[in-house]
Amino acid sequence: MKSIAIFVEGGGATHRSGQDRLRQGFEALLDKQKAAARQRRLRWQLGLYGTRNETFKAFRDATTKQQVDLAVLLVDSEDPVTDSTPDGRVAHLNTRDGWSFENVDATRVHLMTQCMETWIVADPDRLKEFYGQRFHESALPRRSVLDEEPKASLYSALDAATKDTQKGRYGKIRHASELLKRVRPSVVAARCTSFQRLIQWLDAAIAVA
Repeated sequence: MKSIAIFVEGGGATHRSGQDRLRQGFEALLDKQKAAARQRRLRWQLGLYGTRNETFKAFRDATTKQQVDLAVLLVDSEDPVTDSTPDGRVAHLNTRDGWSFENVDATRVHLMTQCMETWIVADPDRLKEFYGQRFHESALPRRSVLDEEPKASLYSALDAATKDTQKGRYGKIRHASELLKRVRPSVVAARCTSFQRLIQWLDAAIAVA
């Protein structure tokens, strides 16, 4: 294997600058894996592709045309996932989005359960550092496994926690990139099994490349 590419949902459908900023955040969050890939002389590519459909299309094209040796899809699950195994993740996206994964290795399909902000909220100490005074940490979800937190309630909690801060209410384009750079991967992995599965799989895939 000579190259690895991760196709990530987000950044806005038409805002290239938003995609670039969010890409920088994910690059920071996966810095350990990026460094390991480069140490093994693998070409590392991580891109934000806007909408989930555009992201899936880019992933499928890369897979079908064999543009990279290892293509990885990373999208929001949007809804609860009843089966987090590779086949279960593929079945979830097939049922929800109508996507076909024929001839695709299911282990390359990963989910941000239920949305990317789940990974950000997992490290409240770093959120507090970023937002500063009048950040309401008590508004954030308390559950130990954040993957189980419904998307709507997580967004509501994040809004309530940030609404009175000088930086203002949480905004994906304005704040997500900086927060992804700040949150600690080990802390995120401890509370988000979706992230833990992703980095463990990447670590293993890179190690045998």
